[in-house]
Amino acid sequence: MQLLDTHAHLYLDEFSDLDSVINRFKSKSGSKIYLPNIDSTTVEDMKRIVSKYPDILVPTMGLHPCYVKSNYRAELDFIEKELMSNSSYYKAVGEIGIDLYWDKSTFDIQKEAYYRQIEWAMELNLPVIIHSRDSLDHTIAGIRKFQSGDLKGIFHCFNGTVDQGKEIVDLGFYLGIGGVVTFKNAGVDKTVAQLPLSQMVLETDAPYLSPTPYRGKRNECAYLYEIAIRLSEVQEKPLSEIAKITTANAKLIFE
Repeated sequence: MQLLDTHAHLYLDEFSDLDSVINRFKSKSGSKIYLPNIDSTTVEDMKRIVSKYPDILVPTMGLHPCYVKSNYRAELDFIEKELMSNSSYYKAVGEIGIDLYWDKSTFDIQKEAYYRQIEWAMELNLPVIIHSRDSLDHTIAGIRKFQSGDLKGIFHCFNGTVDQGKEIVDLGFYLGIGGVVTFKNAGVDKTVAQLPLSQMVLETDAPYLSPTPYRGKRNECAYLYEIAIRLSEVQEKPLSEIAKITTANAKLIFE
């Protein structure tokens, strides 16, 4: 059995014990971890840890919507230069999108940054990793605007409705299933039960969104196993099938 974590931020300060984190992940059938970038300040730390674990860690490059601020054009220029000069190194454009939970006032520039980064992905034939907190309709609309059949990627931390999930699937995109599926009162488990496993991948978003029974603690990639177990219960399929299909899906996206 093989599990792939399609979304973790292991380059952050929370992971001073990275060797142990990686070893625990491997002990839970973990094989690869994809690392979405945040902004210009996280690039070097991400590259540093990828060089230490090149067989496990895979970098992606983007500007996270929560970091689209007054200097966003300079940030985008930096990210674009990094991506275009190392396009074979980065396996996706991400983490990109729109976040209306923390700051609605930056919606227009978030949307501008989101669209610009989608255009890079299309130019380079790379998938996108989409952040859509309190903005799912807006981020779906962006993909609908650009989708001509070749664009692919993941709606990270999917927690929408069944109809939104079906629209994402119809656009040829995948649903990132993380710790929220284990939360008792979130309702994501009931939604995910009605959507196709053929369009799902697993993720942790470490160090955030720890699954039950680790809520309130630092999330780490080994906890992907708990997410897979819960998904197997929700989908009423064996754990081995969950691992096989979600891993194959991730490879279809990134490889």
